[in-house]
Amino acid sequence: MPDPAAADPAPLSTASAPAQARAETPVNTHTQAEAIRVSDLHKSFGSLEVLKGVSLTAKQGDVVAIIGGSGSGKSTMLRCINFLETPNSGEIVIAGETVAMRPDGSPADRRQIERIRTRLAMVFQQFNLWTHRTLLENVIEVPVHVLKMPRSEAIDRAHELLARVGLGDKADAFPAFLSGGQQQRAAIARALAVDPNVMLFDEPTSALDPELVGEVLTVIRDLAAEGRTMLLVTHEMKFAREVANHVVYLFEGRIEEQGPPSEVFGNPKSERLKQFLSSVA
Repeated sequence: MPDPAAADPAPLSTASAPAQARAETPVNTHTQAEAIRVSDLHKSFGSLEVLKGVSLTAKQGDVVAIIGGSGSGKSTMLRCINFLETPNSGEIVIAGETVAMRPDGSPADRRQIERIRTRLAMVFQQFNLWTHRTLLENVIEVPVHVLKMPRSEAIDRAHELLARVGLGDKADAFPAFLSGGQQQRAAIARALAVDPNVMLFDEPTSALDPELVGEVLTVIRDLAAEGRTMLLVTHEMKFAREVANHVVYLFEGRIEEQGPPSEVFGNPKSERLKQFLSSVA
């Protein structure tokens, strides 16, 4: 979906399957349809190679936690998947549709990118709400103007989503009058408004005061329990272990280790991963 920063600068319903049970479910089982596949993704900024051949697959309902130190390429990978950054090379497949790319990695079909972006929703570190619009207006923007949903239907849906993230009484509020946690929950409601195939979370709690982190994690936890497909870049290791069913550790632009949370966190093989987990414990 569009990045509002380019134009401008709490619980959900509880699902029956507990998050911890999901964490022990193997990723990419044959009974699930493929939601997203990234193959041999490369990205450089000038002479700095940030992604060095990253490959990743997530099936429908998977929650993939992406961890790693600063500069490891986590956020860049998400931004390339959503084409907020243009990869240099590689292949990206969303819900079975391969993104057409030129030899330099740039999109060959802008209309395809616009269509695929409606299947993805990204939640940013800094919320990226349109500051001159109310929460309701933020949530209905893409459904009305991109998906061409009838305005009345979009408004009803927006009220429902704001209520689900604990902001039912804030529909007419402007972002500046909300806490960081409330703004991030509103950003999640906006992401849900397009009913995406995959949700991309880029360090959704990193800009929050410590006392506000829990309210956002509660919303994400309930989304995971509902079976939402998510790629989650996070520095919250305990949370990643709880909600994810697959964990990827990135180091200097490469996947150093990956597997179920019980293995990655409980029995890491890589010395670099061991050192990383020790440093964030």
